[in-house]
Formats: sequence, C-alpha cells, structure tokens
Amino acid sequence: MENRKNDHIKYALSYKSDYNSFDDIELIHHSLPSYDLKDIDLSTHFAGQDFEFPFYINAMTGGSKKGKAVNEKLAAVAQATGIVMVTGSYSAALKDPNDQSYQLRKHAPDLKLATNIGLDKDISLGLRTVEEMKPIFLQVHINLMQELLMPEGEREFKEWKSHLKDYAEQIPVPVILKEVGFGMDRKTICQARDLGIKSFDISGRGGTSFAYIENRRGGNRPYLDQWGQSTAQCLLNCKDLINEVEILASGGVRHPLDMIKCLVLGARSVGLSRMVLELVEKYQVEEVIAIIEGWKKDLRLIMCALDCKEIKDLKKVDYLLYGRLKEANQ
Repeated sequence: MENRKNDHIKYALSYKSDYNSFDDIELIHHSLPSYDLKDIDLSTHFAGQDFEFPFYINAMTGGSKKGKAVNEKLAAVAQATGIVMVTGSYSAALKDPNDQSYQLRKHAPDLKLATNIGLDKDISLGLRTVEEMKPIFLQVHINLMQELLMPEGEREFKEWKSHLKDYAEQIPVPVILKEVGFGMDRKTICQARDLGIKSFDISGRGGTSFAYIENRRGGNRPYLDQWGQSTAQCLLNCKDLINEVEILASGGVRHPLDMIKCLVLGARSVGLSRMVLELVEKYQVEEVIAIIEGWKKDLRLIMCALDCKEIKDLKKVDYLLYGRLKEANQ
C-alpha cells in the first residue's frame, strides 16, 4: 500500500497534460464596473454549509510516510488560509488502525477537514470513516478506469449503485460524489441524483491522470492515458443541472483565472490537487500560504473586471469558446 501511495505522488508530479480545456475559454471583459474592489464577496455555499472562499484542497494522499508529511503541510496551509482540505482515500486507515497520515487535527486543530472514501467500500466502512474522522463532508470517489488499469484494482462494480444509495440515505454528514480526473457525465449525475446525491465534483481530464499513473505502475495501456472528458466540457455538459444539483469542479485548475472560468460555467467551488501538491513540494509552508492569499486577491480582481459582486453573479458572464470546446459545442 505504501509503495502504491508513494507512486501516486511521484507520477502525479511528473505528469503534464498536453491540453487544458480552460485555454479554450475567453471571458468577456466589462469596462464599466458597478462595484469597488472591497465590495467583492468570495463566499459560496455547498454541502449544506457556507464557505468563505470558492476553492479547496482536494483529495490527494495518505497511507504512507510520504503521504503523512504531505498531508501535514497541506493541513498547515489550509488552516492558515481558512480553506477546506479533503484528505485522500481513507481506505489505508481502515486497513491499518495505526495509520496516522489522516489524523491532521492534532497538528491543525482549527482545520476545516473533509475526507474521502471509494464507492467500492460498503456503508459500514463509510460510517466508520465518518465516526473516526468527523469530517465536515464525505467525498465518495468513483474511479472506474483507474481500477480497471490498476494491476491490483477492483473487478466487481455492480454493487456501486446500491452502495451509493446507502451512502445517500445513511451517512450523517453531507456526501459529495467525486470523479478522479476522468470527468463525470450528465447521465451519471442524473442517476446519482435519483439515488439521493445532491453534490458532485465532476473532476475532469486535464490535471492528474490516474490512467497515466496506473499505466506507469504496470497497467501498460498508454493509449488510454487521455481517457475521459475535460473539466470544461463536463461543466458545459451539465450546465442545465446547476439549479437542481450542486456542481463542484476540479481537474487541471492552475490559477485563479481557471477557477473563475469554472465558476462562470456553474461550479459552486473549485478543487485543487496537483497544483497545491506541487507548491508544498517546492516551497516552504509560509511561502505557500502567501501564494494562496494572493489567489484570493486575484479572484476578487478578476470578478471586479467581470462586474460581478458575488459568486452567483459569475453565471451571467459572457464567454467565447475556441478550439476543441467550440467544435464539441456547436
């Protein structure tokens, strides 16, 4: 398990996508604003809660010494900046009660902490995860292609839908259904909605590729490295659902402009994985905190240039599509 978790970190940092869907979106500048910069409000709402900022550190790692060190850095950054942090899959701790890589409130007692578990785990393990972690919400990840490519991956999937129904009905904290970088299609969202799920992290292609990672670990099918739909395309596909369910976006988000583009396309908040992982690997915690505080300023700056006072106003922003996105949406 430890070697697998360390491989995930190593290959996630080495992968560079050859296409980012956000580059095919141009936002229309507004020259005559209605607000002062200090008027701009970054707060958002999802999973039954209000959040001060519309981005969070998404699920990445745990279950190894390396994962523990990374998580402790991420927790320090999240606590200092007031953003939410989601741990990687809690499955390692379910197998090993001595695993301390997820016990982050010891180091960051005021941390806004959520956690993550795979949909292959039945409801008893989900309930145990919530009892042990006491998260503000529980991400339940679906990673079908990763499992198929992983040499030691799951091969039985037909119980996933019944598991999801159990999670929706029995987990005592809000549940978010999360993809892992392959993109969540509209049909999946509608099926899960009908099973009782209200919040979705569509996690599209463009950032961390678990197809690439597992192929480097022995999956040996590099022609599937680019499997899935891009983050922007997933958001465009489900724009008509944004008033029915809560859409969160992740996958290939590099900076505040990409975050704003996600919010323009209807996301309630934006998850960051590889970008933050790279920062805590390259810089000291204090430097990463300063970078993220700068992101907050830049989000306000961009919203002002779009004449938007609140996150919900961004849904009215005009934009242009180019390249692959334009071709796919004509």
